[in-house]
Amino acid sequence: MSTETAADILEIAQRRLMTQPFSALLSAAIVEVGASRCALRVPIRDVLKQQHGFVHGGVISYAADNALTIAGFLAMDRAVVTSEFKVNYVRPAIGEAIIARAECVHAGKSQAVCRCEVYVVTGGAEKLCAVAQGTIALLSGPEVPVN
Repeated sequence: MSTETAADILEIAQRRLMTQPFSALLSAAIVEVGASRCALRVPIRDVLKQQHGFVHGGVISYAADNALTIAGFLAMDRAVVTSEFKVNYVRPAIGEAIIARAECVHAGKSQAVCRCEVYVVTGGAEKLCAVAQGTIALLSGPEVPVN
């Protein structure tokens, strides 16, 4: 990826994200990328809330998981999957959107450790609503597509 610009990488990452039907269903968008970091945004709609009016924890977990994996992919520049991750919810997400910001902490030959903070956006202000950390593993084998 060293020859691509940040705009190129953002476009490639967004296009790959939209190959996931669930990401398209949630209207998720990658809004920022760097060498080993990214930010993923999900607009909050009523269908994404649980019975108390907060964003469902599964939606927050989805955002953290995908941001972690994208950060790992950007750091390793190879096909990857989430091996494991943990999320801590720190406040209810009530607002207009959630943004998951992830970065790679360490990338080795076969896995990367990444961390993520998920914010809820209200009136342009961001408040932390969850933190996550995960291990992103290299996906290999003959069944793995190159692109």
